[in-house]
Amino acid sequence: MHQRLIYILVTGGAGFIGSNFIPYFLGKYPNYYIINLDKLTYAANLDNPEKADNRYQLVKGDICNRELLEYLFMQYDIRGVIHFAAESHVDNSITDPGVFIKTNVEGTFTVLDVARNYWMESPGKYKADYEGSRFHHISTDEVYGSLGEIGLFTEQTAYAPNSPYSASKAASDLIVRSYFQTYGLNTVISNSSNNYGPRQHNEKLIPTIIRKALAGEIIPVYGNGMNIRDWLYVLDHCKAIDRVYHLGRAGESYNIGCRNEHSNLHVVQTICGLLDQVKSDRLKTIGIKSFAELIRFVTDRPGHDHRYAIDACKIETELDWKAEESFTSGLKKTIDWYLNRETEAIN
Repeated sequence: MHQRLIYILVTGGAGFIGSNFIPYFLGKYPNYYIINLDKLTYAANLDNPEKADNRYQLVKGDICNRELLEYLFMQYDIRGVIHFAAESHVDNSITDPGVFIKTNVEGTFTVLDVARNYWMESPGKYKADYEGSRFHHISTDEVYGSLGEIGLFTEQTAYAPNSPYSASKAASDLIVRSYFQTYGLNTVISNSSNNYGPRQHNEKLIPTIIRKALAGEIIPVYGNGMNIRDWLYVLDHCKAIDRVYHLGRAGESYNIGCRNEHSNLHVVQTICGLLDQVKSDRLKTIGIKSFAELIRFVTDRPGHDHRYAIDACKIETELDWKAEESFTSGLKKTIDWYLNRETEAIN
């Protein structure tokens, strides 16, 4: 018997994580139809495999546009929202914070409010047949601020954002929480550690390292390179989002991490070592023995958090999720993807 299609709104699905998530989600759930609302800013990637799927539609638009959102909910009878759309580059938030406040705060509010009005009759009361409709807000561990040498972020850690980016994400998290508490909207929040993998924008750390190394350019490392992050392979994150969206308890937050703590310098050195093995011909062309010779330390950015580390026990125990990729295996897959893309561009 043919299953009725369920229409889900994914915001920001042309971004890094969203563009990995959509093909995964469509592949796993044959009864889902995804409407991808994306502003298609500089960070968007349109060269993604979901384009050929007949259960996918890309809509160019701004999440701050209430009329557009109301039209999409009505036109497609949206039954779920997975909200990726956000400005996310910390350096950009330092130079132009207003864009982050508008997109991450006002935009999240607008999507939330349209969903509430479409799904609910009144506070605490869903419309008939809409009881299962859910709003999943994708957030970051940066809302918690910075850790010292020990300790982990848990879902009970107080928010202490240190950049305009993380402050805008913290504000959006709290707005989502308020819609559960005040209106009874079925919401979940997930806060993940640093993602890496295929399709990440060139401005981010790992793509920057790979790109500059292959070009024989200086590889910049902020400060002394000892800032520590918990590195999560993007497909592991997609699988975690799937678990939270379907199985997470309404009104709850779930931290997503994988205990892969590494300093920025270690990340750079590891990538250089892996590239040394697979691109030795490039080393000869550049005239160096190792890509690590290209590393240079540069002035640290303002408010650079020292360490992030996630306690993922809640999602692991409640939702039976655990990261599958090790840091090295994930990096090898990431490097292979960028090398293949470079080969395709040449050919």
